[in-house]
Amino acid sequence: MALKGLAKAIIVITTVTAAVMELVDTTIVNVALSDMAGGLGVNIEDISWVITAYAIANVIIIPLTGFLADYFGRKNYYLVSMIIFTVASYLCGQSSSLTEIIVWRFVQGIGGGALLSTSQAILFDAFEPKDRPIAAGLFGMGLVLGPTLGPTLGGYIIEHLSWQMIFMINIPIGILATILTFYFVDKKPGEGKNKSSISIDYIGILFLIVGVGFLQYVLERGEAEDWFSSSLIRWCSLLATIGIVGFIYTELTVEKPAVKLSLLGNRNLGFTTIFTCVAGLGLYTSVFVYPVLTQRVLGFTAYETGLSLLAPTLVAVLMMPIIGKMMSKGLSAIPLVIVGFILFACYSWMSASVSPDVGRSDFFFPLAVRALGISMVQLPLINQAVVGLAQKDYAGGIALNNMIRQLGGAFGIALANNYIAKQYAQHSNDLRANIYTGAVNFVQQKSSMVQYIMSKTGDTIDVAEKKALMLINLSIDKQAYYLSYLDTFRLITIFFIAVIPLVVFLRTKKKSAEEIAASMKAASEAH
Repeated sequence: MALKGLAKAIIVITTVTAAVMELVDTTIVNVALSDMAGGLGVNIEDISWVITAYAIANVIIIPLTGFLADYFGRKNYYLVSMIIFTVASYLCGQSSSLTEIIVWRFVQGIGGGALLSTSQAILFDAFEPKDRPIAAGLFGMGLVLGPTLGPTLGGYIIEHLSWQMIFMINIPIGILATILTFYFVDKKPGEGKNKSSISIDYIGILFLIVGVGFLQYVLERGEAEDWFSSSLIRWCSLLATIGIVGFIYTELTVEKPAVKLSLLGNRNLGFTTIFTCVAGLGLYTSVFVYPVLTQRVLGFTAYETGLSLLAPTLVAVLMMPIIGKMMSKGLSAIPLVIVGFILFACYSWMSASVSPDVGRSDFFFPLAVRALGISMVQLPLINQAVVGLAQKDYAGGIALNNMIRQLGGAFGIALANNYIAKQYAQHSNDLRANIYTGAVNFVQQKSSMVQYIMSKTGDTIDVAEKKALMLINLSIDKQAYYLSYLDTFRLITIFFIAVIPLVVFLRTKKKSAEEIAASMKAASEAH
């Protein structure tokens, strides 16, 4: 039921705040990876699991949110999810090992995925159908504002406090949102009272967890374990295959599947999910690689990295309501998607061309282009997913589409880690090939460094030579990582350009006002 006045304002504040809190946590850790790795005694590649674990949890919970909300009642499910998210945030901040923080980040992602989905559904119910484009615009601003604030907020906390506090800030916000939800969010008539009529696809859910979990492990650890020469990777690959095949078979054969895979038989939805997967891959991978590049190679602090992302990304915050309004008036999603993908490819290509001595302001234009591309992809892809589907299948199609987006993001981070490791080894070998006793440049550089070290420290020539060689080695490592990060941005560019021709397989259809309202409502229930 649509609400008015103060009650509506509180619902808007509560739901958007909960969604922003969840989305902040998808990016707030990105600028803290170096500090977290140092604090827990692991490397950057291992600590990236805190991002991946969160994304995998989202992949699992997002397509199940509609079912769980029906089974337990939407308000109850929302409250419990908020509590899970808040408690898990505290336990993430208290973690003292890599395994511990990965486990609690996964639990946090389970609660967070539900927050994002259910917040939008509750928000849409507070508005009349004709005003739901306004709700979509408000929520769209939150969708962009959360990831935008994350790196800046995280950088400030890292610089002035500690990495643990990036999780602790969720606690007061979570408590306040829980109280407001308890008192101001009403239950829908009859919600959670018809459990006997709701069947649970236990087998499909189990296969989904096994398939996605083990596949992600293979993708994350394959390079480090030398792929199939490792018995662990072979076993995990077998389990991943069993899980994925079992999941597909189960979802196509059971009467009430957890994820309605049969909808992929619709050509438009099938090809839309390809675009969505690439969009997720690009969004997650770029927001993972960029902070590591700026801090590990370019020497930015965590706070400087966050600030460099804040101003240009606000472009998307301003654009989202405009895009929502244009979509509500029936503008086709296809031209927006094409332009969005081209813009993101341009951003990736520009990022692959940065010099090692760039400043923070030099990233403003590329990141603004990225933000503009994001705003032209997010909502249009959700709406494009339901073109050609019956209204009864809207929620299932959007849930499936959003699951694919999260999968693309999780797999993108794994792909980036493996590709960076491969390219780093190649570049490192190429650079070290120029270091030998007879190389003129090497001899001159080493001699200059030895003389400088001796003049500053008073070391003997033997000690100074060892220090000079150590500094040269560190310089080569830095250069090899720099080149490998640029290669990763080029790879992202290829993905975005390669899928654009597939737009010829997407359907266009002028929607009625009722269909637009129905698709937005479905998006809110299956985000």
